[in-house]
Amino acid sequence: MRWVTYTSPATATDRAGLLVDDVVHGLDAALPELLGDLPAAGERARSAPAETLPLTEARLRAPVPEPPSVRDFLSFEEHAKNASAAFGRDVDPVWYSQPVFYFTNPAAVRGPRDDVPISPGSQKFDYEVEVAAVVGRPGADLTPAEAEARIAGYTIFVDWSARDVQGVESRVGLGPAKGKDGATSLGPFLVTPDELDGHRSGRGYDLAMSASVNGVHQGGGSWAGIHWSFGQMLAYASRGTRLRPGDIIGSGTVGTGCLLELSSLHGTGKHPWLRPGDIVTVEIEHLGAVNAKITAPAPVIPLD
Repeated sequence: MRWVTYTSPATATDRAGLLVDDVVHGLDAALPELLGDLPAAGERARSAPAETLPLTEARLRAPVPEPPSVRDFLSFEEHAKNASAAFGRDVDPVWYSQPVFYFTNPAAVRGPRDDVPISPGSQKFDYEVEVAAVVGRPGADLTPAEAEARIAGYTIFVDWSARDVQGVESRVGLGPAKGKDGATSLGPFLVTPDELDGHRSGRGYDLAMSASVNGVHQGGGSWAGIHWSFGQMLAYASRGTRLRPGDIIGSGTVGTGCLLELSSLHGTGKHPWLRPGDIVTVEIEHLGAVNAKITAPAPVIPLD
């Protein structure tokens, strides 16, 4: 199944919608309320929708517009190596012994067609091509198998990054913070795991992940190249705490899925940092595409 969250033209409120042949079958409920039993919700959406409308007429929101939490992992080895080199260091051996993540900002979630402003003060603004799992059922201290069974579906995750801000604040040993929390784009669909079963490969899926800027392909790779599976990531995230329905678990960037890597490998002349007016498209096979226009930053407010 493919689900969306959209703004209903009838009620001006967010509704969950099941996508059937490019027609949205809307329910009088929000998608986060349905994550624990999407098959039952799907039957209701097919047999007795609150409304139907063409996908082309639906104003899409992030599948989970206000998640309880957003964790972003670092699970592709190629990105870990390239990004570490760009910041002048090697990959820490800890990366190979356990998954690692940071918490980012649930209040900064944006939909798949929303504009994205450059972070205040940044001259090196970047995208990151990622996939995310959405937690459907709660759980704590899970095994990888138990954790994977709690995934309601997958969606595209774009981690917008202010590289110059990130580079400065990371020297302190905390964060990232303001280098990362300006915006996270999610969508356009929540795709249930059964839709992807035929593409399983390694610890992921044999599905292409890519980005383009102003229609020019930049880079990307395959979900199949992931080092830590989502089952392992969710299990680690649940250790000593509780995952909740609607929690977002980002994979981290696929190899060459950001300008930081590409500019380090090939120079900023070929892969310049994002500027207002740029159109960024991030696409993952079977999950759709996020399209975002980059806009000017807000001014930096002095702290003194």
